[in-house]
Amino acid sequence: MGFLDNLKAKLAPAKEKAADLAQQHGGKIEQGLDKAAQAVDSKTKGKYSNQIQSGTGKAKDALDRLSTKDDGGTPPPPPKAS
Repeated sequence: MGFLDNLKAKLAPAKEKAADLAQQHGGKIEQGLDKAAQAVDSKTKGKYSNQIQSGTGKAKDALDRLSTKDDGGTPPPPPKAS
């Protein structure tokens, strides 16, 4: 086994745990992302609103992919092009 194979094997349980938590608490995580985005946007006085919205959207997409990956349903759509 190579180094990357060993690393993947060791990280698999953590990935499964993260997916379980994302499924259980996805709504709370999304609320936290929105709250953090609003706080940062407020501190920057709206100067980076577009970048903050883009980053928040990408984080939510990643959360959706993580939480739906192992449910046995249809695969999530590919990420949107920027």
